[in-house]
Amino acid sequence: MSYMTINNRKVTFTNEKNVLSIIRKSGIDLPTFCYHSELSTYGACRMCVVEDERGRVFASCSETPRDGMTIYTNTPKLQHHRKMILELLLASHCRDCTTCAKNGVCTLQKLSRQLGVREVRFENNKKQLPLDLTSECIIRDPNKCILCGDCVRTCDEIQGLGILDFAFRGSKMQVTPAFNKDLAETDCVGCGQCRAVCPTGAITLKPNVRDVWKILSDKNIRVVAQIAPAVRVAIGDKFGIKKGENALGRLVAALRRIGFAEVYDTNFGADLTVMEESKEFLERLEADESLPLFTSCCPAWVTFCEKKYPEFRRNISSCRSPQEMFGALIKEEARMNAEKDTRKTMVVSIMPCTAKKAEIKRPEHFTDGEQDVDYVLTTTEITRMIQEAGIDLAQVQPEAMDMPFGIASGAGAIFGVTGGVSEAVLRRLVDSNRAEDLEAISFTGVRGVDSIKEATIQLGDREVKIAVVNGLQSAAEVLDKIKAGEAYYDFVEVMACKRGCIAGGGQPVPIGPRTKKARLDGIYKIDNMAQIKLSNQNPIVTTVYEGILKGKEHKLLHNSTEDVSHV
Repeated sequence: MSYMTINNRKVTFTNEKNVLSIIRKSGIDLPTFCYHSELSTYGACRMCVVEDERGRVFASCSETPRDGMTIYTNTPKLQHHRKMILELLLASHCRDCTTCAKNGVCTLQKLSRQLGVREVRFENNKKQLPLDLTSECIIRDPNKCILCGDCVRTCDEIQGLGILDFAFRGSKMQVTPAFNKDLAETDCVGCGQCRAVCPTGAITLKPNVRDVWKILSDKNIRVVAQIAPAVRVAIGDKFGIKKGENALGRLVAALRRIGFAEVYDTNFGADLTVMEESKEFLERLEADESLPLFTSCCPAWVTFCEKKYPEFRRNISSCRSPQEMFGALIKEEARMNAEKDTRKTMVVSIMPCTAKKAEIKRPEHFTDGEQDVDYVLTTTEITRMIQEAGIDLAQVQPEAMDMPFGIASGAGAIFGVTGGVSEAVLRRLVDSNRAEDLEAISFTGVRGVDSIKEATIQLGDREVKIAVVNGLQSAAEVLDKIKAGEAYYDFVEVMACKRGCIAGGGQPVPIGPRTKKARLDGIYKIDNMAQIKLSNQNPIVTTVYEGILKGKEHKLLHNSTEDVSHV
């Protein structure tokens, strides 16, 4: 075992990839803008600089640790250096902090306060650039960009899209799509991962908060909320609730206080998805055509496939996503009860995902000319609404969901993590709720956070091969292998975001390794505590199939298999 001396204290290390990791392991939270453990090392911001015993200053994120090193992290020289960096960044930065969407969670703001930067001596002569408002999912404000490159590397290395990159030189340098195009003109899929890593307000959510407040105040509108599985383990982050704790009951109570007429669980929609997708999978297996079957729950993945791999479009399940199934169900119920309740019904989805904002606008998600889901609020946006209403979520007494769509299975809950859709479908196909059978499915290989996982399960006399993918760069790798005949699968689950929806682009940030693990553990804990494990054992699912959905299953729960234009 090796060691280095940090601020006159010896610290052991083994296989850490850089000095920064060892410093943080020792309990010193060295500031950074451009460093993320899952991205390549860029070393541009220079905030993580340290000094050795000879007075040499270097970036700790790009320095390989060596046995016997002696470094200092907070000398007067380093303090001066970091303050100067912050002052120069602020000199060319929009300073409307109080009205910025990132106010309170901005890393630039946090570090300026932490390091005691109280004045900026330099005038901002930077030309104001226009905002890019063309995306349905995110807003890009180049005036708040500090050129850290986090969004560039995330889009390229994790998602394999390369939508953003550096352009121009010197003081004119900026991060922008190629040829200064608007996001809507690019192959952006709206995953929001660039927003999740952006340390400032340069990339933020496309908000719908004001729109939802408006409909909530209209007495002639019945506003129905549905809550996605990953939201409940992240909503508590900004209210002092333990990370990963299931705050669903508190959220339900808060939504009622805000003015929502009814609050339901998107997990119920996930149960419907399991029923339809497993049926579709068995039909394709029997016919031995259009395999592998790709899942359709993640709209960013669907858009990615359409844009980059259109030859696989027909392999994507015709099933709508859980939010769209649920939206169509609620709107159909409203049409059936129009004589009893004359109010207009509008559906608001509470989602961890930015791409869901674009999904609801796609033409196949309109039924009889009516939009199935009217608005999507991300976890971050509903947090803001709760705060605007003066509600402290931690102090609210939990309340139960409304009936009849407030009951869901554990299989529906695990849709929030990578591998969850595959595991839920496997439970349905095996059709056993015995503890040993459920445990056997969980150990097939579908669980875990690896970018690409493979599993095999025996269904009758057929061996079914499954791939579970998270991150679109990994999806491209799998698709290329399938195209080349180097890999064969029967079923492929793809989620655009690493680790799945728990780390979606609309979730509260920052999302560090411990936060991600806490949310993942929280989802599986919900499943462990669920009395109903299989979607087909949800009694309300049976009732719905015999009632609202009877004879309308394909109309309300499926999309056309024909290619559709992306909106």
